[in-house]
Amino acid sequence: MSVNAAPTRAVIGLGNPGAKYEETRHNAGFWYVDRLARRFGGQFRAEAKFHGEVCRIQVAGHECWLLKPATFMNRSGLAGSALARFYKIAPEEILVVHDEIDLPPGEIKLKFGGGHGGHNGLRDLIPALGSKDFLRLRVGVGHPGHKDAVVDYVLARASRSDQEAIDAALDRAEDRLADLLEGELAKAMNSLHAGR
Repeated sequence: MSVNAAPTRAVIGLGNPGAKYEETRHNAGFWYVDRLARRFGGQFRAEAKFHGEVCRIQVAGHECWLLKPATFMNRSGLAGSALARFYKIAPEEILVVHDEIDLPPGEIKLKFGGGHGGHNGLRDLIPALGSKDFLRLRVGVGHPGHKDAVVDYVLARASRSDQEAIDAALDRAEDRLADLLEGELAKAMNSLHAGR
C-alpha cells in the first residue's frame, strides 16, 4: 500500500438504530460520526434515499459526508452503496468505522482493505460497494472470551472503565480526521497506532 491514499470523502459509522442499541458496543461507529458532527457543526437528518441519517461537514477546507445507516448492522451495504452512488464516491474514498472485538478497549487501528473478519456490517458492505478496498477504523471493544458469547457481548454496554478507554481512543481518532481528508493515511496511522 502506498504511503498516501485517496482523500476520504465519506465516513460511514456502523451501528444499529434506536435507543435500545445507542450505548451498546456494536454502535462504536455511530459514536464516532456523532462526535464528528458535534465537533464540526454538522446536523444529522434522516434521508430515505440513503436508508439512514446523513450529515455534511467541512474540515480544513474539505467537504465530508457522514452516514449512519438506519438498516440495522447486517444491511449496512444498502445505505453505504446508496450514498456512494449518489455522490460518486469511490470505495477507496470511504472510511468505515466499526467495533472490533479483536482489539482491547482503548486501542484503535486504521486499515485499508481486507476481508470482513466476521463483522456483519463489513460482510454486507463489501459486496454492496463492489470492493474490499476501503479504509476501516477499527474501534477496540474487547472480546468476551468465547465466540458463542460475542453477539450478547457486542449488544451490551461496556463497563465504565472500558467505555472511558474507548472514548479516549475515539478522541484521538477525531483529531486525525483532517489527515484522512488530505489523503495522509500514513501520518494518521502512525499517530493512532502509537496511541497519540
